[in-house]
Amino acid sequence: MILAMMAATALVVATILIHYEVLRFTSDKLRHLRIPPRQRILVVMLAVFAAHTVEVWLYALAYFLSIEAFGLGGFGGQPVAGFEDSLYFSAVTYTSLGLGDYYPTRNLRLIAGVEALNGLVLIGWSASFTYLVMETYWPLHRRRRRAPASEEPAAAAIE
Repeated sequence: MILAMMAATALVVATILIHYEVLRFTSDKLRHLRIPPRQRILVVMLAVFAAHTVEVWLYALAYFLSIEAFGLGGFGGQPVAGFEDSLYFSAVTYTSLGLGDYYPTRNLRLIAGVEALNGLVLIGWSASFTYLVMETYWPLHRRRRRAPASEEPAAAAIE
């Protein structure tokens, strides 16, 4: 159990660092991109998705190594064929979907529980970061609406 706790802690620290660096790099480079605001928001979405993908793969590698090299547990349910099944389980766990066709046994249960909590926190972090970026760039891509002909004199008087 101690090895599983150490692995879970290392995975949380590693994924937080990955997430932080991706968001920091994206934030830093975003203002220097010479692209329209809409594309900047798309860049943020792609960067966030890439960060989550790397984090899911990191947990999948940990599951695979925990089973194959360290014997910390395994998966029940469907027969496990290899790394692909660890990757699938990691994606389902990270997103808190939890389909149940695979389930962790023994010490892997702790790592899976921590992954679900970690995924939830990191997805929330991504959502708040995306919101802040959209708050900055969303107003820049709005087109100025032309007032109807009946309102134009009033609008001209205001300006």
